[in-house]
Amino acid sequence: MQSVEQVVSFLEKYQLSLVTAESCTGGMMASLLAGVPGCGAVLDRGYVAYSPEAKQQCLGVDPGTIARYGLTSEEVAREMALGALDNSEANVALANTGLAEAEGEMDGLVCFACAMLMDGEPWVVSEHLRFDGERNQVREAAARHGLLQLPYYYERLRQAVAAKLPIEAAGG
Repeated sequence: MQSVEQVVSFLEKYQLSLVTAESCTGGMMASLLAGVPGCGAVLDRGYVAYSPEAKQQCLGVDPGTIARYGLTSEEVAREMALGALDNSEANVALANTGLAEAEGEMDGLVCFACAMLMDGEPWVVSEHLRFDGERNQVREAAARHGLLQLPYYYERLRQAVAAKLPIEAAGG
């Protein structure tokens, strides 16, 4: 995918409804989608859960997961996506958590997760990437990346379901 408009068309084509669960991007993914005419047919809602408490209260992220893996981890992103899926009418969730500005190796690291209901069961895949730039450049690049990756995540999930992989094996 090259544009957010193509993402909306993709969601329409496959009759998908999206919920976002955003930390690092602070609502930018939902905002980018909202800028596309006709997005109301595919965008259910968006959660901005910046603090650990918000991730726990709004999305059901386990405090033990945060303590064990850290706030910026694929494990937390996966729980965010699953929580958003569970707390919405959507059938696909896209989540991210990361550090747009930090000292050292964590600088620009963003974790993404995509969860979908397939055959009535939730499945999730995840990845992490490092983005270069100033704080808002990282946030904008991460928001676009997450959205433009939706077809890729969708295909990974379809393959996992076809292979009947357990939920933990579907991503990572």
